[in-house]
Parts: sequence; C-alpha cells; structure tokens
Amino acid sequence: MEETLEDFMEQEETKDSDEPSLSPYNSPFRSTRLHIQRSNVCSRAYFVVVMVFFHVYILNVIALLLYVHYNNGPGDLGSRDGAAVASVGESRGPLPPPAPGPRDLPVEDHSPSFSLPRIEGIRVGHVQRVSLVPDRTHEMKTLSLKPLLFEIPGFLSEEECRVVVQLAQLKGLMESQAPAPSHGQEESNQPLLSLSTEEVFSLLDLNQDGLLQKQEIISHSHSRDGTWLSPHNLRQILTGLEDCPTGMLNLENFRRVYDVSQRPGKQQNGMVRNQFKQRSKHTWLYQGLGSHHVLHALRNRVISLTHLPSALVELSEPLQVIRYEHGDFSNAHYDSSHSHSESTCTHTRLAGNSSAPGEVSCRYLTVLFYLTSIKEGGETTFPVADNRTYDEQALVQDGVDLTDTQETCDRGNLRLKPTAGTALLWYNHLSDGRGWMGELDEYSLHGDCPARHGVKWVANSWVNVDPDQQVQARYQRLVAQRHQAKSGMEEHYQPLSHSDLHQDL
Repeated sequence: MEETLEDFMEQEETKDSDEPSLSPYNSPFRSTRLHIQRSNVCSRAYFVVVMVFFHVYILNVIALLLYVHYNNGPGDLGSRDGAAVASVGESRGPLPPPAPGPRDLPVEDHSPSFSLPRIEGIRVGHVQRVSLVPDRTHEMKTLSLKPLLFEIPGFLSEEECRVVVQLAQLKGLMESQAPAPSHGQEESNQPLLSLSTEEVFSLLDLNQDGLLQKQEIISHSHSRDGTWLSPHNLRQILTGLEDCPTGMLNLENFRRVYDVSQRPGKQQNGMVRNQFKQRSKHTWLYQGLGSHHVLHALRNRVISLTHLPSALVELSEPLQVIRYEHGDFSNAHYDSSHSHSESTCTHTRLAGNSSAPGEVSCRYLTVLFYLTSIKEGGETTFPVADNRTYDEQALVQDGVDLTDTQETCDRGNLRLKPTAGTALLWYNHLSDGRGWMGELDEYSLHGDCPARHGVKWVANSWVNVDPDQQVQARYQRLVAQRHQAKSGMEEHYQPLSHSDLHQDL
C-alpha cells in the first residue's frame, strides 16, 4: 500500500515537471522561446529611404528638363533656323543683317538707387589707397572731417589737363555771374519798381481780405520777372509768415517783414555781410555719349571714386571749367543749398513740386580738378574747416567778413594751393542716417583766393541728388522713359556713319 502511494506521488511530480510553469517565481535562468511569425511588409525605415531616393530622382529629372529647355530656347532655335536659311541661300550671296529689335538697342539703366555710399575720413592725415584706373592705385588723403574733405594727387595726367583746357577754349568761355546765394548770403536784387509797402501788400492780397496767406505769396512768385518782388524778398516774406502764429500777415506785420527784406547786405540780427561776388570765366562740357574720351573717362573715374550709382553721376550737371586770370576770385559760398519745402531742386524740377516758388541747386558732393598750377595766389580756402563749432556770427570778426576772400583769404582755417592733376572731393551735405542726403554741411563753406601770378584753371564735377527720395526716383524714371522713347524713334531712321556724327564739346 505504501509502495503504491509513493509510486503515485512520483508520477504526479514527473507530470508537473513536464508542464511549463506559469508562475512568476520561476527561475530566471530558464529561457522560454517565442515563436514570432515573419511579416511580408517592409519596415518603416526601409520605406523612408526608398521614398527619399525616389523624390531625389524625380527632382533631378525635372532639373534636367528645365536645363535643356532654357538652353535650347528660342535663341538656339533661331540660330538653327538662321543657319539653315544661310545654307539654303548660300549661293545667292550673304543676306543683310536683320534690323535690331527694341531689346538690342542700348538703353542705359537709370533705375533709382536709394543708397548713397559715403567715404569714411577716419582722421585728418589718414591716407587710403583707391583704384581708379587699371594697373595703378591712387592715394587719397583726408584733409578735414568738417567738412569731409579728401585730396587725390595725380587724379589727372598732364595730357588730360591740357585736353580739358583746350576743349573749354574751343567751346568758348563766358563771364561768370554770381549764382543763387547760399545760407547766410545775400543775392543781387534786380531793379524793383517804385512801389510802396501798401501797394505791394495790395498786389499780393488776391482776395483783398486784408490778410496775406501763404498761397497768395506763392501764386505771385511764378512770374519770376523780379520787377517788383525779388526772390530774396519772397523768401523773407515767407519766413516772416511762417513765424507768425496765425499763419497770416496783416498790413502791420507785413510792413515790418517787408522793411527788413528791403535792407540789402544786412541780416535780421543787424550783422553786416557782403554780397556774394566772383570774377572769372567759365563754360560747360558735356560728358555723355559722343563726348571726348577724356571727358568720358573723367566721369567714370568719379563714379569709381565716389562709389555712387552710375545713374546719379550720369544724370548730373555737365563738367564746369573755370578760368581765373590775374585778380579773379570768388567769395566763400556753398555749392549746394538748404532744403526747403517752398523750393525745388533745379535738376528735378520736372518731377518735383511744380508750385514751388523757387529753384535751388542740390549737389550732394563736389569733385574739383586742378588743371594748372599757379605760382602765387589762387588757393582754395575753407574758412571754417574743422572748427569745433559753427557760428555764423563768428564769420565777422572785428568788422571783417571772413567770406570776403579778397581781404581775408589768409585767415581761412584751410588753404590748398593749386597743383595740376590734383583732385579735391568734399561732401556738401551730411548723411540723414538712413543712407540718403541730409542737411547742408555748413562747414563746406569755401572760396577762391585772388590769382596773383599766373592763370588758374579748375573744373567742377557735381553730383546732383534731390533730398526727397521719391522725387529723385520719379525724375530717374522720367529720364529712362524719355530715353526709351527716343531709342524707339531712332529705329525708323538709317544709322549714320561715325564721320557724320556731331560731337558736342
């Protein structure tokens, strides 16, 4: 009985040992084999790799098709057709060249650029190298920081100086007249009719309401005959009107303003100032297409020196050549003018404010060329260069006007002796901080001392820029449209030979 019970227990233990245990407490050393069924679907990583290669292949095919399309476009097709026609008609002789289309005509790019590069002066005496002509570098020396003034020796060769002088003599010179006065200077008034203050007020008062308004003054300024109201009087009246709190002038206020404007040679502060005077002869030389190659090269050299857009330089004033004989001079003046809402720039008057009463010169910078050397006198003077501060009253010291170069040329802060081939570059305006032309730099006041021994020849190259970017842009678009229209008209005419072209000096 006992043996039978032991046999039964051994069989149960054997049976338990044959069945796998599901208890979590089984020995960790016993491994169980999992049977996983293999899938026929590709893994995700393999699918991503295949799709990437597929898209790259498609993009390469598209790029190849675009390359073939643009390199075998209408131009190549036209050339193939032309070659076929030439081969067919070879026995008949050469065909005449086709007339140039509108795209083949040379059209200058006058698109506006809204950035005016400016050369850094670093410090007075700093020398930097500039590349203006092939295979040569020039040294540019900083002479002043107020105004920003540079000197470039050897800008012109002796032969180029001689050619410019000869071209000016062939063109013919005229007596120089005093230009429009700059800040703080009086202009020569034309003879006025003998009218009383009340009569002038009545003429300006269009609606006869006893009050003079701004528009009434501007409407009378368009006549510009100067017989009874000079530009100087007009500016004085406008200034007095703007200072009036009501924006209008009655007869009493007008009498006070008009009496001040009638005093020549005096400022409102009572300081006596001489009228701007100069004595010289000058002419203008065109530098565009068809001009002498020396003049064209000088313009390109100015573009390389200033780093300004070529359209600004090409659309600026022609080259002015001046001759100073014995005793000739020019009082200290500004090449440019203060920007004012009631004035428009001369070079952009077609695209500017047509209702503006006056026109002023807007010259961003000046490049002056010395064409001859002079033994004595003839220096270019900057009376207030690098002054710590600028005070207009300081221009008159002990009753002597520093702008009068005939009397006080030796008292200028900076004087430069003329040397043939040397160029001076200075900025007439400050930067507005946004890459455009700002206010007039009052330190750019300059003049020419009297020539004592010898004849002085100089040339001025100005770059005209309107302080209003939008006006400058409209002006350049207007010039570009006219140029394209002119080019279109020339298609209907037979081109002239080079010998038939008239080159303007």
